[in-house]
Amino acid sequence: MKEMGNIKKRVMMVWLFGITMQLVFHGASSQNTPFRRDLRENNSKEASLHNYAVKLNNESNHKLVVDNGIISVTLSNPEGYVTGISYNGIHNILEVENLEKDRGYFSLVWNEPGKPSTFQSVNGTKFSVITAEENLVEVSFLRTWESSMNGTNVPINIDIRYIFRGGDSGYYSYVIFDRPSGWPTIEVDQIRMVFRLQRNSFNYMAIDDKKQRRMPTKSDRGRGQILAYPEAVLLTNPSDPQFRGEVDDKYQYAIENKDNKVHGWISADSNSPIGFWMITPSNEFRNGGPHKLDLTSHVGPITLSTFMSTHYAGKEVTMSFEEGETYKKVFGPVFIYLNSATTKDNSLSLWSDAVEQLSKEVKSWPYDFPKSQDFVKPNERGKVLGRLLIQDRYINGGRLQDANNAYVGLALPGNAGSWQRESKGYQFWTRTDKKGHFEIKNVVPGIYNLYAWVPGFIGDYKYNTTIFITQGGVLHLKKLFYSPPRNGPTLWEIGIPDRSSLEFYVPDPYPTLMNKLYNDQPKEKFRQYGLWDRYVDLYPNNDLVYSVGVNKFNKDWFFAHVTRNIGNNTYEPSTWQIIFEHEHDIFSGNYTLQLALASAKDSELQVRFNDPSINPPHFTTGQIGEDNSIARHGMHGLYWLYSINVPSDHFVKGKNIIYLTQIRATTPFQGVMYDYIRLERPHT
Repeated sequence: MKEMGNIKKRVMMVWLFGITMQLVFHGASSQNTPFRRDLRENNSKEASLHNYAVKLNNESNHKLVVDNGIISVTLSNPEGYVTGISYNGIHNILEVENLEKDRGYFSLVWNEPGKPSTFQSVNGTKFSVITAEENLVEVSFLRTWESSMNGTNVPINIDIRYIFRGGDSGYYSYVIFDRPSGWPTIEVDQIRMVFRLQRNSFNYMAIDDKKQRRMPTKSDRGRGQILAYPEAVLLTNPSDPQFRGEVDDKYQYAIENKDNKVHGWISADSNSPIGFWMITPSNEFRNGGPHKLDLTSHVGPITLSTFMSTHYAGKEVTMSFEEGETYKKVFGPVFIYLNSATTKDNSLSLWSDAVEQLSKEVKSWPYDFPKSQDFVKPNERGKVLGRLLIQDRYINGGRLQDANNAYVGLALPGNAGSWQRESKGYQFWTRTDKKGHFEIKNVVPGIYNLYAWVPGFIGDYKYNTTIFITQGGVLHLKKLFYSPPRNGPTLWEIGIPDRSSLEFYVPDPYPTLMNKLYNDQPKEKFRQYGLWDRYVDLYPNNDLVYSVGVNKFNKDWFFAHVTRNIGNNTYEPSTWQIIFEHEHDIFSGNYTLQLALASAKDSELQVRFNDPSINPPHFTTGQIGEDNSIARHGMHGLYWLYSINVPSDHFVKGKNIIYLTQIRATTPFQGVMYDYIRLERPHT
């Protein structure tokens, strides 16, 4: 048997050598060819596939080089680190001053329950060629867990895959997680892919059409002043004077999963500018649903592909595995895309080209070329169609309304709204049209619940029957009916039920703590640093008082209910008041205070009605929230909804006051963000 194994190894070596010799690049190499991707030529990938083959070279010790005619990628063997990317005559666009394992890599953060978190850069221990065809090469770097690794390595088999196609201006990558039965309990907080680019070349960052600019450098940050937390740095002595006095913070560039599709960097000062882009054509493998906020690109220059994290949510979205729990999931593929322009003046056109490339990748999703059997191909996926209608008996006379522009999605079975805290399974989301019609396509076969929420209405919808998706199956659900939480007619309301605090008053930032990118973008003002400290500037002696019918929430309701800074790093709780007139006699029965929160950080919100000192309070949320959205420039984290019954004897005819007290106060970042507040009188 041993001899047979040796024979197989020798046959494999001969086969690999043959592949290396046969898969010869039919044109010039990427470094010697006069070819340069000119955006005006609009060379399509489809045409390129006929012009180039893929060259696989595994002759060097501990290195694998794959050249597809446009890019050449060097991978460490068997670890699978991306140590070099050659493109457009540049030998390596990654930061060569970094260690080879710190240029392009896959990493995660995990812990055993009750123990501190561990950052782990995952390296393969076994290399294999999955397929080697003329125009397609897929390689694998597998790290297999063994019991001897217990406590030092995450107990998951991790297979890092790379796909190279002839003529593509980039390559694809995906990761397969596999946990057989019997393995220990763990928690995973973060899963991501990281690229560190040449710091002396890439100086222009873009994450959408408006959020793009020249950026300071890592060295600028190193010479700056750390502010309230390490990620936020005041640039005091930057190499480029234009950045002096600005704040740099990677969280200022976080965006929602639904918008996190393409971002990256441009070497804008080069005579032949290059763009490096992370393109994510589907969110199905990310955690937390379409509104989950996460990081993109930031100073380094660094580009990320974040598959899963606890950012803007905390441990509530941790991927937890019980003792012996089995698991398998594919993250990706994502497309690492490179483009170039012929002149410096055309450098910013690289962003437009990347957006166009994203559109092509989305149309091609799900891809048909990954070779793993765990990646579900297009013809194996299912579809769900239906129509969502809303019925609120106190709006439109109780007549049915079309759920216009609602979010409808499939996620693992759970309670209504559980999708935002779900991190293990796949999620598939879409938006309804004006009539409430929806179509959820390309669904991986499995068992799901169907969920929805509708902008303009509170609460979460859940279809009352489990959804079974079969290979190629089409499920027609026809009409679905959502009755939002409601106990009586509205007396008054504050805000807009959109799961965000964006409609409330966001103050101007301190002039000495600004990011100039957002100076001319009023809707993005919340991304500025230090806004939490503006509360005590606006309310130096007394807390916020809001009079219904007099004040306007977009001018008079501070965007975050924060602690009060009383100096010397000391903070105290703040109590906000809502004053309203009950013009008529009190109705007997229970009133309802619909209290929707867009965010919570280590908070306990207590509610009292017409008695500010009653203890215990009439209602308390208890300690909630780890999303840290106040510090990280987010206008929401996780969504919380409380329907609070208020006995009618708590109110009086005439003036009434509701007291909202956030009692936990040891840091400036504890607090809540309100989404929407509504008082309903009893039904008659």
